[in-house]
Amino acid sequence: MSMVASGGTIERHGAAVSWGAAGSPLAPESASGDLCSVWTPADGALFAVIDGSGHGHEAAAASQLAHGVIDDHARESPVALILRCHERLRGTRGAAMTLASLNLRDRTMTWLGIGNVEAVLCHTATSGESPSTERVLLRSGVVGYRLPERLKAEVLPLKHLDTLLIATDGVRPEFAEECALSGEPKVVAARLLAQYGSQRDDALVVVARYQQAGNA
Repeated sequence: MSMVASGGTIERHGAAVSWGAAGSPLAPESASGDLCSVWTPADGALFAVIDGSGHGHEAAAASQLAHGVIDDHARESPVALILRCHERLRGTRGAAMTLASLNLRDRTMTWLGIGNVEAVLCHTATSGESPSTERVLLRSGVVGYRLPERLKAEVLPLKHLDTLLIATDGVRPEFAEECALSGEPKVVAARLLAQYGSQRDDALVVVARYQQAGNA
């Protein structure tokens, strides 16, 4: 299985987001329709995970079109970005996508998903509490073909060491039950891909960890 991994760290307003991504195309294709893009607007970080419908070069072309739209308007809200992508992708295969915008000034995350790109926010266990997770509310549809009548993003508070997991449908849903998330995000993403990749579709995993300055 050919795999591509990437990652980095984004620092703003006394906080940081370290992230990593790992993905692979469906064999024997050389192009993947699954794409992770990251932007760094003034207040934080924007993650977009795009899954072009199907696989191969046409799926990759749809994902790249969506990337271009977001690249031109990365400061806008997730809802506005989804609507812009929807108009641009008309006549293509379309795509599923999940956007997560982390505001490091306000310590919040705004996320929205269309289709089947799963996202989970994992809260680290604190004194007297157990680890917990929150899932993005995925709305049915295909960006470029059909959207729900009303789009509404959800806003969540961020806590120190919260970890965001995003995966396309080439990754088995059990990835969301994973609790062993310590280590460099790029390494964690590669491990989750190797462990949960179905090898029946393009596959992509993104791991992003939020940290507040001054916390051990």
